[in-house]
Amino acid sequence: MSNLENKEKNLYNLIDKLSNLSNSYSHTSSESKKLTKERDFFQKEKIELEKKHNELLREHNYLKKKLDTLKAETSENYNLQEKFSKEIDELNQETEELVEEITKWQT
Repeated sequence: MSNLENKEKNLYNLIDKLSNLSNSYSHTSSESKKLTKERDFFQKEKIELEKKHNELLREHNYLKKKLDTLKAETSENYNLQEKFSKEIDELNQETEELVEEITKWQT
């Protein structure tokens, strides 16, 4: 973000300098047009960079939400797996106890 802010600050400074140059010095018409074109170019570039930046922010927020959702699902699946494993262990223990009881009754 700091890099973008620095570029924006530099762009504003350059636009101001270009505007001041065209106002403070007597330029030929072609020089003034050239400076105006440069200023317009930088303004358009700034607008495009801001659009790209906003797109990247939207994409970042979307991916962040998606990642949070996936983390929550993974955590829930892990908890269900742990619960399932615990229930299987309990059933195994009950089965062993039943087998022991059956063995006692048979002897």
